Amino acid sequence: MKITVVGAGAVGASCAEYIAIKDFASEVVLLDIKEGYAEGKAMDLMQTASLNGFDTKISGTTGDYSKTAGSDIAVITSGIPRKPGMTREELIGINAGIVKTVATNLVEHSPNVILIVVSNPMDTMTYLVHKVTGLPKERIIGMGGALDSARFKYRLAEALEAPISDVDGMVIGGHSDTGMVPLARHASRNSVKVSEFLSDDRLAQVVEDTKVGGATLTKLLGTSAWYAPGAAVSGLVQAIACDLKKLFPCSTMLNGEYDLDDICIGVPVILGKNGIEKIVNIDLNQAEKDKMQASAEGVRKTNGLLQF
Repeated sequence: MKITVVGAGAVGASCAEYIAIKDFASEVVLLDIKEGYAEGKAMDLMQTASLNGFDTKISGTTGDYSKTAGSDIAVITSGIPRKPGMTREELIGINAGIVKTVATNLVEHSPNVILIVVSNPMDTMTYLVHKVTGLPKERIIGMGGALDSARFKYRLAEALEAPISDVDGMVIGGHSDTGMVPLARHASRNSVKVSEFLSDDRLAQVVEDTKVGGATLTKLLGTSAWYAPGAAVSGLVQAIACDLKKLFPCSTMLNGEYDLDDICIGVPVILGKNGIEKIVNIDLNQAEKDKMQASAEGVRKTNGLLQF
């Protein structure tokens, strides 16, 4: 199993590290445009192999897509990260050009590749990859919902004062501060609704803290987060590479599902060896449906800024 990660910055390098430590891939290729950067990150990671007990080979290359040929899965993290006060949508002008170039080069060298998009604004970048590559919809996946759901579960466990392994919850909708739809009504602690433990006000605060999870970290760090995004990507990659049939919320092209059409937005899907193997329809109440529609409108507005 060969996996390429484009962008050897903090998110890309963390993603490569988590994939290697899980030891399910034979090879990980890091690619970056900065001279020597991916090669250096790869060498540094390989020097942890004996310490962390993995046999995955990690190599780096400066802009040579021929080194990515034959990749089964490729992750696109490239683009400029958010700075404090910057929205994901403000990145579109620069990142759209980068993502278009990266995606077309990856497909040229690996026509059977499954693409995972991380670059922001993620839902719009996922939509762009659909339009410029023409790959089947099941082979293009946006990462956001997996990360947002991890942040939701972190906030739920914090509020419950419970082990995070007790907690389950999901975020659907757009990967933006205003577009996320944390499904508080469905969240549970060992199959017991969290509403049995938390007041309406406390649960509402958990939802709001989740929605600004990325912005909170950007303010604290001075740039976008990387550990949790890298871990989220590695979870998706492993589910595909090992044909796990795991359920994650991911940004996928919808054609009528959830009453939405021609849009990439976060919904629960089953991931296996073919990429997205099934879109899972879950029961939403009217308030959740309204939030999902409002989220979709925000994504469509950002999509309208694209130039193909």
